[in-house]
Amino acid sequence: MKKVKITVLKKEYYPEFAEKYLTEGKKVGACSLLEVGDTFIFEGGAKMPDGFCPWAWIDIYQNVSAISSGATYTPWNKKKNQTIACCTDGIRPVIFHIEAIDSDVTE
Repeated sequence: MKKVKITVLKKEYYPEFAEKYLTEGKKVGACSLLEVGDTFIFEGGAKMPDGFCPWAWIDIYQNVSAISSGATYTPWNKKKNQTIACCTDGIRPVIFHIEAIDSDVTE
């Protein structure tokens, strides 16, 4: 298994949906747990990296696990051992770059 680097690429926010559907409305804003450029390292198993959002982890874990196990998303992606995924928060989604790191996980 490979270590996997998870990088926050982008945060989206749809205030019109927040106002319509959330109890806090527009003032809730974009995701407050993660910032663009944040990086996390997955080292195997099902352990979520420290400081990562638990809801996003549930959403992207299958992609992280697949990349860690050597899966590839080519021909859809230009580069092997990486993919793009996002959390399923429809009002303030976060987009992640998920890529294998060359070193193997030591157990």
